[in-house]
Amino acid sequence: MKPLVYVLLALSAVLFPSMAFASEAAHQSIDLTSHWIGYTAIAIFVLAYTLVILEEQLHLRKSKPVLLAAGLIWILIAAYYGSNGMPHAAEVAIRHNFLEYAELFFFLLVAMTYINALLERNVFDALRDVLIQKGYSYKALFWITGILAFFISPIADNLTTALIMCAVVLAVGKDEPKFIAMSCINIVVGANAGGAFSPFGDITTLMVWQKGMVQFSEFFHLFLPSVVNFVIPAFIMQFFIPAGNPSSETSDITPIKKGGLTIVGLFILTILTAVSFHNFLHLPPVFGMMLGLAYLKFFGYYIKKSGQGKLNTSDVPAGRTRSDDFDIFDKIAKAEWDTLFFFYGVILAVGGLGFMGYLGMASEFMYGELGATNANILVGLLSAIVDNIPVMFAVLTMNPDMNHTQWLLVTLTAGVGGSLLSVGSAAGVALMGQARGYYTFFSHLKWTPVIALGYAASIYVHLLINS
Repeated sequence: MKPLVYVLLALSAVLFPSMAFASEAAHQSIDLTSHWIGYTAIAIFVLAYTLVILEEQLHLRKSKPVLLAAGLIWILIAAYYGSNGMPHAAEVAIRHNFLEYAELFFFLLVAMTYINALLERNVFDALRDVLIQKGYSYKALFWITGILAFFISPIADNLTTALIMCAVVLAVGKDEPKFIAMSCINIVVGANAGGAFSPFGDITTLMVWQKGMVQFSEFFHLFLPSVVNFVIPAFIMQFFIPAGNPSSETSDITPIKKGGLTIVGLFILTILTAVSFHNFLHLPPVFGMMLGLAYLKFFGYYIKKSGQGKLNTSDVPAGRTRSDDFDIFDKIAKAEWDTLFFFYGVILAVGGLGFMGYLGMASEFMYGELGATNANILVGLLSAIVDNIPVMFAVLTMNPDMNHTQWLLVTLTAGVGGSLLSVGSAAGVALMGQARGYYTFFSHLKWTPVIALGYAASIYVHLLINS
């Protein structure tokens, strides 16, 4: 056997030379913050992110500029290191960033697949129709949609939750534009606040959990601050909600397809599996999520074999066949691929800037000069302008020396800071498109001082109870 082992080792050294240089290259890093390559990389990133911010105006998917930026930044890094006799240093660094992305990619892909399966089984449509038919007043609907956004987003995600609740207010509030605008603001705040106290509520909280900075059970220490963040703005805004009831709806409630509620249970079981993998087996949560995908795949097989996934004959368009049955790979294909590729571009681009030394410089200023509390509050404010994903990834890459209270604080601020502006979170951007003409940047900006009051109060409550 030994000769075979030696042969395999020799082959690995030839085919994967980076492994031989990994330990050496991992410690090789050159400060490029004052070099023209560093300035060029910063310019590329700023230009790419400007295009991301202008996505709605340009109709250019946000993943495209950051994918290009990530590639160009690492080309600059690799070319410079190669010319300085360290051809494998960039390779080792980019592999490290890519591994971080891969874990988050598969985790999110499973979650998105479950959400798409629930959408296909009409679970969310049924919830929407029930709310529409109950005949609630405008003020009651304002509170109900906000509270549901707060409690659904920790399990699903803030974007999907916001879209579902927005569909409700659009259906019942078509005669009251002011109600739609204010309810959308409340939904965005509620969804972002609810997502802050759960690893599954937002990509940033997932990143913090997978990095091991905050344990699963410790996220619930942020529950009360998150409640404060949501309730204070909602309490003030309720006094400006139009009086009366929306016109009654008589349409039937969309029936949940067979297996819909079972998939809800499987999703919860998948979450428990991921948590158990992390807490008891000390394995990355993503492996628990992938096991949970197997639950859904086998249940999808059962649905198809039992005939429960087939479309009604009247619903089958001409030329379509049995391939229209419940197909789990169809749910995977409908994942938010633009978001997943955007996430890749951001992690690789920010990782490249960090490898050049910019994140170390930023960390020294923010956490050295300003102090941890002020720096983490600033992270939340930055999240209102720049997407919270690159901001949080930058903080995790900096890995500042902070106590547990401060790691919880930055988790909170990165999650809820995006509520300050409509463009500060995926939920806000999505609702501006869904409720176009009703919910706008300026209709949200009008209530930013009230939202900021909730932001400040949530920070105060967190520092009071979690210090």
